[in-house]
Amino acid sequence: MTSSPLSPRISKVRFVVVDPKTGRLLHIIPLQYNPDSLIHTLHVQARDPTTRDQLSHPLLMKGPPVESFHFDIELDATDLMERGNTTAGALGISPLLSALELLIFPASSELHSQEILQHQEPPHAHEEVLTLFVWNNNRIVPVCITELLITEEAFDPALNPIRAKVTIGMDVLSVDDFGIDHRGRALYLNYLQKKEAMAARAHPGTPEDPGIEGFS
Repeated sequence: MTSSPLSPRISKVRFVVVDPKTGRLLHIIPLQYNPDSLIHTLHVQARDPTTRDQLSHPLLMKGPPVESFHFDIELDATDLMERGNTTAGALGISPLLSALELLIFPASSELHSQEILQHQEPPHAHEEVLTLFVWNNNRIVPVCITELLITEEAFDPALNPIRAKVTIGMDVLSVDDFGIDHRGRALYLNYLQKKEAMAARAHPGTPEDPGIEGFS
């Protein structure tokens, strides 16, 4: 069955992985189904009220709020197979689960290199990729995945999972997490600027509204 040409095109929530130095797109992981709900938590970074700086500047904050996102998704190989996806027919949802899991794994080549370097010089951390959470055009933000809870619910005869529920938690990476020239910093500022533009479109109150007299 073909969809109506008048039907709106629904955006797919996805993760986009890029090279932080060049900006080169490495891969995109679209979610099979968009989440039904999204928990967005913001914790204010307030200054210590006991410090002299707070007493002289009581309205200042330490920085952007600490943001996190949390949601649940479902994966189902049956729907994929009905659309002719031969990979799902052979492997179930294992490729989709592996792609999500690798968001929190270093590359095997990097682990191998570190093993070699341990015998030559002190090991060091190496930033390989930058992960972006894309909800829509107004919410594209660098993130660090903090939680993946995978419940595999059904399996094919070869024990490949064919249905699963996944809980995903992530922290937003802000200007506090990047150097001044880092690509992630520019992406976060763009996210904040879009939020400011969206807020500017909200219907404003006026001095004539009841209950706000006496502020002039």
